[in-house]
Amino acid sequence: MEATPRVLGPTSRIIPLALAKGTENLCELCRRRAHLQCTQCQVTFYCDAEHHQADWVGIHERICQLLVPIRTPTLFSLQRAGQIEIQLKKAELAEICRLVAQSKLSEGKHQEALPAAQFCLQCSIDVHGPGSVQLVPAVLLLAEANMGLGQLPLVAELLSQAEWAVLQNPECGPAVHHRLHRSLGRLHTETGNLEAALFNFANDIYFASEEYGVDSTVTCSGYFLMADVFAKQGRIPIARSLYSEVAHIWHCHLTRLLKTHLQSIQSPDILLEPSYDTAQRVEVDKMLNTMLELVQNDSKKDLAQIALVAHCLAMLWFLGGDSLKALGFGSTALQASQLIPNHDLTEPIQSLLQLVQGPHTESHPGSD
Repeated sequence: MEATPRVLGPTSRIIPLALAKGTENLCELCRRRAHLQCTQCQVTFYCDAEHHQADWVGIHERICQLLVPIRTPTLFSLQRAGQIEIQLKKAELAEICRLVAQSKLSEGKHQEALPAAQFCLQCSIDVHGPGSVQLVPAVLLLAEANMGLGQLPLVAELLSQAEWAVLQNPECGPAVHHRLHRSLGRLHTETGNLEAALFNFANDIYFASEEYGVDSTVTCSGYFLMADVFAKQGRIPIARSLYSEVAHIWHCHLTRLLKTHLQSIQSPDILLEPSYDTAQRVEVDKMLNTMLELVQNDSKKDLAQIALVAHCLAMLWFLGGDSLKALGFGSTALQASQLIPNHDLTEPIQSLLQLVQGPHTESHPGSD
């Protein structure tokens, strides 16, 4: 039985006589000659229905009406004040596209992330100009989307462009360097050049530490990626050590978040900003589950590590509003900790399970 197709924004065929003389509209995704236009904004065009669908699902549904003022020439838009306003709107669009692309990438939706990443780069070029170092974050997003689709030659080309832009700007901050080296490390991991991957992940960790601190959750993602490479090389003791470091960093971070969460319940007047979004939770869940599976399948079962990682996952999902997952991981953590005499995590795990099973706790899978 065929799945019900997703409802998309309407399109209509372009009427050539309705276009200004000498105008040829190009497809939003592939830049080939367009035959369809979005009837909602009337300023976006596609070569066929397939590219319309891909763009709608990827980003256009979110920004359809925001495109109208920047793609509709007016007398004001030709004046300096109007041009400045359009540039500001394009910068806003670039940021929206960046957030959408990053969210989809964190969820593993690489195909859907492509339109958002492409338009983010396009807007960034319009705002900052070609070759600017400010384009690097958008280029890296596009590279990550294509890496997930196995387009490695294109990824290599994009990262080469990003690397050149960074080399041309020695005043680039550590945050840009960290993201560039992380992408290069992932590319080398995919192509099997593991020594080059380790070199880039080491640089990633160095620059992330400069920007965010040694114990930052951003930095520890570099530890995790490096551990994966060591595991591929069969250097298991080093991999285990790095996985342990990742688990301890996340355990400290989640413990702080849980404490803050409980304080906010006791003092409802305290306004708290969200600690992480759904996309981040998906990414962290994947990372911690990978480590838990590895340690559980290890012939030398490290009960302390099982308790630590499972407790992390229980806190993660309790804070995320999914009591069923929190209960499952919390039970795994408790079973492991109770096999270790006087283990220091037993009491915190029991306290968390009491919170999960409390009368006011409801399960909201996937809630923010």
